[in-house]
Amino acid sequence: MNPQFVSIDPKAKIGANVQIGSFVSISENVEIGDGTIIMPNATILPGARIGKNCKIFPNAVISAIPQDLKFVGEETTAEIGDNTTVRECATINRGTASKGKTIVGSNCLLMAYSHVAHDCKL
Repeated sequence: MNPQFVSIDPKAKIGANVQIGSFVSISENVEIGDGTIIMPNATILPGARIGKNCKIFPNAVISAIPQDLKFVGEETTAEIGDNTTVRECATINRGTASKGKTIVGSNCLLMAYSHVAHDCKL
């Protein structure tokens, strides 16, 4: 990929051989494993932990704040295991103080427009 207009926070940890498409935004406090592909227009927000050899398709949003009125900005994560595919427009919200993290395991497929809510474990 030949990325254009990419925003990567200097504090983000990006593994080896990660491909990042155009118009991708990667925030601080993000870790992306080796060989992962982040396709155009994906948004990776604070607290994202993405494993090795994952595929994040266009317009996916990883680690947005929870849709929970009790959330008050606590530091939590959204963790994705190795070899997982997150298709177009899927969203994964980070955890709340209750559990601290949302977990999507390895070798998963989240289909287009799916949503993984805060504190879920797949």
